[in-house]
Amino acid sequence: MKYFIVDAFTDTSFGGNTAGVVLLEGNDFPDEGLMQDIAAELRYSETVFIRRHKAGAWEARYFTPQGEVDLCGHATIAAFVLLHRLKADSGPARLLTRAGELKVEVGERVLMQMATPRIVGTVEDTKDIYAALGVRDYRPTLPVQVVSTGLPDLMIQLPSVEVLNALQHDMEAVASITRRHEAISFHPFVLGSDGYTAHVRDFAPAYGVPEESATGTANAALTHYLATHGIIATGDHRFLQGEAMGRPSVVETRLMADGSVWVGGSAVIVAEGRIFV
Repeated sequence: MKYFIVDAFTDTSFGGNTAGVVLLEGNDFPDEGLMQDIAAELRYSETVFIRRHKAGAWEARYFTPQGEVDLCGHATIAAFVLLHRLKADSGPARLLTRAGELKVEVGERVLMQMATPRIVGTVEDTKDIYAALGVRDYRPTLPVQVVSTGLPDLMIQLPSVEVLNALQHDMEAVASITRRHEAISFHPFVLGSDGYTAHVRDFAPAYGVPEESATGTANAALTHYLATHGIIATGDHRFLQGEAMGRPSVVETRLMADGSVWVGGSAVIVAEGRIFV
């Protein structure tokens, strides 16, 4: 199998969020155990296995080092920028995932439709959530909610970028709380006043991902969340992530009039090779 290492949500190598992309030939995916072993070997937050389903359509499965997830934004952006560079696809395409069938606009910059956005639930007692982040004596103006555009994530408002980037979080507590709320990650954010819709971080230790530098699904969920609470309107939005990791990434989203959310960006191919099994 051919594999590639691709930095997504960036225009420069060694920025953004890195994904493994495994291009498959034939009609079937490998055994799940093998895909999991490959993802664990590559060690990136997500590795996507993608194959052609039929003309104009692709099918993908996504694995973290510890398990399969239904969808991954940055890995999808990485995969379709790669397919465009390899001249395997361009223009409108369809993608079959465990989160449903999605539309993708393929080019040097990829724009992908996310699954139907929804508020999964509201967390009434948030003391343990803020304690897990090391934040005390803060009362947010927006509720802590689990929001999904394919994957459920906890949206957690913070008071300032300084607090966001200086978080002293307890990874074991974060993992336990995300499992309890059947979420993938903590997605703390600070509303922006500097040209960005928000500054964000993302922690998913329950899935073997201590922190991600760019998260398409979670920022799509945040777009829906902010729109639901009247903070943003339809149109294009930008989220700055990865500052605290030294890998600043800009995740672009588009909120459509029908309420759907699209995520977009570019990517850079940094390596390629073959897997022998």
